[in-house]
Order: sequence, then C-alpha cells, then structure tokens
Amino acid sequence: MVTLLCGCAALAGCGGKERPKPEGAAPAAAVAPEQNWRLIATDDDRNRLRGWRDTWLAAVDKARKGGRGAAIDGLHELADADRALTDPLPPAGAYRCTVYKIGANGTAMADFTKFEPTECEIAGGGGLFEFHKTGGVQRPDGLLYPDGARAIFLGTMVYGDEDKPFRYGQDRLRDMAGYIERIGEKRWRLVLPAPRFESMLDIIEIVPA
Repeated sequence: MVTLLCGCAALAGCGGKERPKPEGAAPAAAVAPEQNWRLIATDDDRNRLRGWRDTWLAAVDKARKGGRGAAIDGLHELADADRALTDPLPPAGAYRCTVYKIGANGTAMADFTKFEPTECEIAGGGGLFEFHKTGGVQRPDGLLYPDGARAIFLGTMVYGDEDKPFRYGQDRLRDMAGYIERIGEKRWRLVLPAPRFESMLDIIEIVPA
C-alpha cells in the first residue's frame, strides 16, 4: 500500500516548506528574464502553482471518498507528491504520455479517469525545452522553465482539430501551469493542478516512445 502525500515539497517560491536548492543552483537573480517563469506566469497561474499541494490533497481525498482509493494506490510513484529526483527535464525526443484525471470538477467526469497513452514530445536544446502533447483531443503545449528539482510548465491547451496553440496569457481559460519532474529511470510526470475543466488535478506520465 503506497503512502501518499507525505512530507512537504512545495515549489520554490510557491508557499509551504521549501525543498533545499541543489548544490550549485543559480540564484534567481542570475536567471535571464526570458527564462524566469515568475516574470512570465499570470497571477492566476502563480496562484495555481502556489496552491499545488492543497489541490493535490483535495483531489486525492475526493477520489478516495468516491471509492477510487485502489486506483490511486496503484499509481505508486506517480501519485507520490514528494517524488522528485535530480535531472527533472527529459531529453529531447519522442515520448508516450498517459493522462490521469483525479478528483472530478463537476459531474461530467469520474473521480479517477485514466486515458489511453498518446504521442508527445520534448523539443528544444539551446534555450528552453518545449513540451508538446501531439495525440488526443486535449493537448497541453508549452515551455519548461528549470527550477531546482523541478521544471515549471507554462502553456496552453489545444483542442480537437486545432493545429496551433494560443499564445500563453492570451486566454485565461486556455492557460495552463504545472511542473515536470523525474520520478524514476526514464520516467517523468507533468503535474497540472486545478485545470480549468473536468478535474481537480491532472497527472501526465511521460515515458520514452
């Protein structure tokens, strides 16, 4: 039985007890403005990131009360809120992404929903890395900003047959914020607290294609 949500590992600068910075981590002042997520994130998204832990706890609690505790436990490391290993960014390449929606937001979704794996990719190299979910009808798309043991994701949601994303900050109902971290050997997750629709918490498992 996996013990979920132990300890406190808040995002740096986002409230709660902070995880110590890794040795050699550059101070925030040394980060180029275009790579400093705090200067780019909207107020709404800073609030979402600041409250990630409360959101996680509430979503998992709702799923358990809805009879989905076994499904949550079956996620193992994926559902361990404090699981964050070094080197959080996946290398550029093709990946397979599986979306888990936890805690229904409204009546249209169950309290735990697992979707079929779809294609996604990590792109970039010289500057910021990019995350693109290329398969499925809901496709998060955005940039990854290094931030200690995690990387912050700021992006937008692409729907259906749309062929390009909105610019971040253009439409608050499309804007997305979360964080990506490594949870195992060649295994990562993108955590999206308080998405606009359907669920209280989305977790996207990322593994090589």
